[in-house]
Amino acid sequence: MALLTRHCLLTPPTKARFVLHGSFAKTAQGHGTDLALVAGLLGYFPDDERIRTSFDRAAEAGLEFEFTTADLGDVHPNSVRLEVSAGEEQVAVLGSSLGGGFVQVIRVDGFDVRFSGSSNTLLVLHTDRPGVIARVASVVADDGGNIGSIFSARQKRGGHAMMSVETDKRLADYALDYLSRLPYVHWMRALPDVMYGSDSDLAPQEPAS
Repeated sequence: MALLTRHCLLTPPTKARFVLHGSFAKTAQGHGTDLALVAGLLGYFPDDERIRTSFDRAAEAGLEFEFTTADLGDVHPNSVRLEVSAGEEQVAVLGSSLGGGFVQVIRVDGFDVRFSGSSNTLLVLHTDRPGVIARVASVVADDGGNIGSIFSARQKRGGHAMMSVETDKRLADYALDYLSRLPYVHWMRALPDVMYGSDSDLAPQEPAS
């Protein structure tokens, strides 16, 4: 979850607040969850040997962090909300550890989403209007991609909406650039497969101003 959150920012995070829920709130320190969360924000994959020294490495990288606990509502017991920032950019991600190395992200900046990090994932914040989901799906298809799952939620009719789109392959740069320049797209990030991929798969895409 933390590695996915890192990719929601255009630059490495400098501040982070981890809000632990349920079982995480009780066992995070003893089970090494706290070390793994900080390591993810540093860009380390789950099998990275540097995880055990992630606190020291965070200090070296200039990453300030804190842990707290809270009841996050009707979510999986192993859930955490990551509130992360880098300069003026910030993002809040709520996700759950499902066991066996599997995770599910269920909320980004207050919008309901659904993705696991086991596929390349496109996050698109856009104006709620007819045809946006179809346009994104068309661009994926034109690039030879295939959609594994798609989830969309809006604040209100005609307001802002966010979609999460899991694809079998990374979209080409030209496709990402095209989508980011659409006038009704306000924010977009392309997240890599963090279970089977590599951290160099993709740099986040920022919509053109």
